[in-house]
Amino acid sequence: MRKQEAGKDPKRRLVWPQIVARAAAIVRSYDTGVTLRQLFYRLVAEQLLPNTVTAYKALSSRTAEARRSGAFPALIDRTRTIHRYQSFASPASARAWLRDIYRRDRTENQHLSLYLGVEKNGIVEQLEAWFGEFGIPIVALGGYSSQSYVDEIAADVEQQGRAAALIYAGDFDPSGEDIERDFRERAGCFAEVVRVALTAEQVEEFDLPPLMGKASDSRAKGFIERHGQLVQVELDALPPDILRRLYAEAIEQFWDKSAFQQAVAQERSDLQELAG
Repeated sequence: MRKQEAGKDPKRRLVWPQIVARAAAIVRSYDTGVTLRQLFYRLVAEQLLPNTVTAYKALSSRTAEARRSGAFPALIDRTRTIHRYQSFASPASARAWLRDIYRRDRTENQHLSLYLGVEKNGIVEQLEAWFGEFGIPIVALGGYSSQSYVDEIAADVEQQGRAAALIYAGDFDPSGEDIERDFRERAGCFAEVVRVALTAEQVEEFDLPPLMGKASDSRAKGFIERHGQLVQVELDALPPDILRRLYAEAIEQFWDKSAFQQAVAQERSDLQELAG
């Protein structure tokens, strides 16, 4: 693994017009929405920004200013939304809405229950856009999960009545590795867990610049013993096309295409009945 390079000198002068222009290009390269956090770590990975709170706040301010002037694409904010009760103008509009949203469980008749797991909530939108057609449930741990969330997932697996597998991606750092272990052991419901990212090998393969890890992390010693040094690489730094491919290749190992086609065919039949 190469030595820490990202951010270089945190005191160096940042040329914000160039950084904002590159940031806009990164956002437009996605076929889904992008969070500020994802954008920030892509810029850190390209060594355009230091990995500091000050740089993050400055990026937030600069991009917001550019958005207000119409010079920057919108970012997504999964932490805030407008909460409104569903309502309809008429019974006819309610029936039309039902036809638009109706979907069968497209995972029915699969030989196992597949779950897509990710450490970061901000990546859920990408997973939904890439693999939503399959109907595979997505679980975002958001760090060390509460016991309530762990219990909810375990109950969901049990309700399916079949073996379950988790396809997971998280940060490459002491906590990033341990979050997966902690969740897997506390949930105790997955027959198989496949970590698609990030690994030490992927940091090298995709030339992701490691940042200095946190020596205060209680898991740092074990991480150094496994990998030879203490580093931190954010999952958000991985280009989306690569992350999508890693998930897709893992899904293919488990997915029964014939069962999926049967579920979709039954869904079409159901829709005809709703339209009648």
